[in-house]
Amino acid sequence: MNAKPLLIAAFGLFAATGAVAQLGGGYASPAETRAALAEARAQARAAGLRANRLEVEARSAQAAADKTAREAAALAARIQQSEAGIAEARARMGIAQTELATLERRLAERRVPLVRLTAGLQKLARRPLALGILRPGSLRETVYLRALLETTLPEVRRRTAALRSEMDRAQSVEVEARSAFAALREGERELAERRSRLAAVETRQRLALREAGGAAAREAERALAMAEEARDLDGLVASLDAAGVLRAELAALPGPLLRPQTPGASEVAESGLPRLASAAPQAPRFQLPVAGRVVRGFGQVAEGGTRSKGIALAPAAGAQVVAPAAGRVAFAGPFRGFNRIVIVEHAGGFTSLVTGLARVDVDVGSQIVSGAPLGVAGVGRPSVGLELRINGEPVNPVDHLR
Repeated sequence: MNAKPLLIAAFGLFAATGAVAQLGGGYASPAETRAALAEARAQARAAGLRANRLEVEARSAQAAADKTAREAAALAARIQQSEAGIAEARARMGIAQTELATLERRLAERRVPLVRLTAGLQKLARRPLALGILRPGSLRETVYLRALLETTLPEVRRRTAALRSEMDRAQSVEVEARSAFAALREGERELAERRSRLAAVETRQRLALREAGGAAAREAERALAMAEEARDLDGLVASLDAAGVLRAELAALPGPLLRPQTPGASEVAESGLPRLASAAPQAPRFQLPVAGRVVRGFGQVAEGGTRSKGIALAPAAGAQVVAPAAGRVAFAGPFRGFNRIVIVEHAGGFTSLVTGLARVDVDVGSQIVSGAPLGVAGVGRPSVGLELRINGEPVNPVDHLR
């Protein structure tokens, strides 16, 4: 057998693994890489299902504003699906890189014996057996050589077979890595296209809402004034909750009574707020505002020794952030120590708080659907927080996720 082609293929594989090593990585351990892969796949599936549902709702919507809102939410879900697909491709490349590095170390360990073996076989090949017979004492050498080859060649076959198997495995892993790299490039192209489409839809929304800009601007100014007066985030949420209760009470007041045609038919409005007999609104089911892994759980001790009142997620830089559920935007803007934040009032006395946004794409007073785009995460190593409160009391958001 000729081992020279095997040696050339091994050296070629070393160069290939060096190229693929530039494609993935960034994970602390193989277990973390596999966990990231599974999580990214699950998030991509969930985002795809949300997008399908929202697209169906958008097609069946009658009002133009409702249709546009659901189109925007569907596009935001598609963006999160693309982001999860990119994370999946990166994890696949990380797994391939780790396996290729392991195979490269094994091949490097066997490279020196393989070189020596090839040199010996080439030396034997340059000395034909017939020439050895013509030399004095060649019969004994021939017997020794035959015995040596009969004991050596099986071991050579065994070792080269194992080496060939590892090289075949390395080549298949390299193919998987390059497939993941192609998926990554396609995901990035798809992500850019979907972001562009979402920007166009949001522009249409802003143009449609420009007529109501005066009332929205006044409400935004009041919210910013509350933010300046609030000492911390809890104080801001409490102020907004109180304002929301007052707004609901004012909306429930009876309207003005028409003057009767005859003075004797006059009526006196009952004092106090009317008691409504309608059923209590159903509590919504929430979703995570961004695709990413949870880095801090509810109740976990955070920096400074305080316990977390929500959860923190680590998304990709510039990731799309969406509304956890349908509701009304009570605050949207910067708040000290939390970058930009969005506070949404929901049915059933729920209030959600999303922190860590680099850009906010909603206005105070807007009614938004579940999954509506709120903005984007920051760059570098962003952290997006989600807090959930019921009547002002923090609860674990994970217990209310759908």
